[in-house]
Amino acid sequence: MVDNRFEWSDEDLVAEHCPEIQYLHLGVDDAGQQMPDEWFDLGTEWVRGALRDPEAKVLVHCHMGINRGPSLAYACLLMLGHDPVEAIARIRRARPSAAVGYAEDALDWHHRTHGVDSGRRLDDRRRLDRWRRHNWIDVVRIIRDIRATEAS
Repeated sequence: MVDNRFEWSDEDLVAEHCPEIQYLHLGVDDAGQQMPDEWFDLGTEWVRGALRDPEAKVLVHCHMGINRGPSLAYACLLMLGHDPVEAIARIRRARPSAAVGYAEDALDWHHRTHGVDSGRRLDDRRRLDRWRRHNWIDVVRIIRDIRATEAS
């Protein structure tokens, strides 16, 4: 389990009640900042290690499942060889409220770490931008709805 919440950690809870679960607290704020390469490096390497076990299941999450968790999951799918547009579409199918707000940072990270040529970088970025335009979601409404549910 990769927990991307800056505001909380379940490390002690998992250690006490579920010691069989491997846990990585990779907390980062969700403030619209550019995500550092180190965050993607640490998260994807941890997931790569966990997936060496063919029976493994990996959960990558954050507080609301809108930006941080889905963005690191997106980086993991890129690391595993998925096409950038298919990867974000898979995440959205699994979590319709996922904005994947740091997808562009993840894609840039992936391109830099894999030495992707400038032509493919531009093509991937254009395809991702086009997908976003055609699959827009109202993140403000989604956050408002989640907070209202949490408050009740």
